[in-house]
Amino acid sequence: MPVKWIPSAIMFGRGRGLSRGTTFSGRSSCIYFTEPQHWALRALSERVVSSWPKHLRLQLPGPEPTHNWPISGSRALRPTLQFYAGHGIAVHVSEPSLLLLIPAHNEEHRIGKVLRSYAEYFKQHYRGPFRIVVVLNGCTDNTLGVVQAAAAEHPCIGYLVFPEPIGKGGALIEGLRLAESADLIGYVDADGATPPHAFLELVRRMNGADCVIGSRWLPGAIIGQAQSRKRRFASRVFHAVVQLLFWMNIRDTQCGAKVMRREAVQKIHPSLRIADMAFDINLLYSLKRAGFKILELPTEWNDIAGSKVVLLRTSLTMLLSVIRLRLIYSPFYRWLGPLRPLERWLYRKLRAPQPLPRPDSTGAGRDSNA
Repeated sequence: MPVKWIPSAIMFGRGRGLSRGTTFSGRSSCIYFTEPQHWALRALSERVVSSWPKHLRLQLPGPEPTHNWPISGSRALRPTLQFYAGHGIAVHVSEPSLLLLIPAHNEEHRIGKVLRSYAEYFKQHYRGPFRIVVVLNGCTDNTLGVVQAAAAEHPCIGYLVFPEPIGKGGALIEGLRLAESADLIGYVDADGATPPHAFLELVRRMNGADCVIGSRWLPGAIIGQAQSRKRRFASRVFHAVVQLLFWMNIRDTQCGAKVMRREAVQKIHPSLRIADMAFDINLLYSLKRAGFKILELPTEWNDIAGSKVVLLRTSLTMLLSVIRLRLIYSPFYRWLGPLRPLERWLYRKLRAPQPLPRPDSTGAGRDSNA
């Protein structure tokens, strides 16, 4: 990647340096310093580097430098100053590595377009390493073939295959096991309800938060195609139940657009057990209990035709799951063992994925990149 020099570069002169809280704008990829002196290196000390926005990472530009000076900093920043003879010092600014998970169950008609749009958009607009992993669960159609065709066109696309249906939540729990491979981990729905630019906006707002979630119910949200009245009513009733049980003060827990830091995912992963569409409640409540900061932002969203949600059955399943989740965090859960057979019977009757008794209970999937 050729080095781009910021037009309004910070020029080092005698007695001047990089001030605390410096930020960067636009798509320029590095900062150019003229007249490198020892005091210039001192200006980029650990104190100053640590004050930069966490979503920025400093990497090495080309051509080959004549000298390298590593600078100590936070875990999110591993900067190196490089001296180019006759030019000065350059610092290449990149973005954190990003893993996007997309759970998919029988999505052959919709997922191909979604994968290509995300791959192409992020290739053009995101400067950091970007990877998409589709988690296929219980697919009986040609979803795998569609994903493989998109992966052949875009190397950033990979997939995990689970032959048995493990639910949206189960698919995400398995996908989140890959968290160690990226700085940021997010997920969106396979129907493309969240356009790529809207998801990228959430990623850009990660500075100062451990998790950023999109919301369809905050002022400023753009809804291109709204849900039916029945689904909107069911959504608001479900929100009221969640607020009553968990008091998270989140307006939209179910919007399928979320992004988290690796450290947050790794911390809470053992507590993720809900395999159905109430998984988001499990995720957000675990983050809250662990002390992580959640930022809710208005987003752009569209109701896409072809939803597999059966309103009554899905609503009952989600209600059962949030009640179960509330009981898990109550002092009474230890005495509810005799009711487990009834719980399993209810999930079977609702044709819903069972909650996971252990974090690794779903088994292993097949990774296309293994």
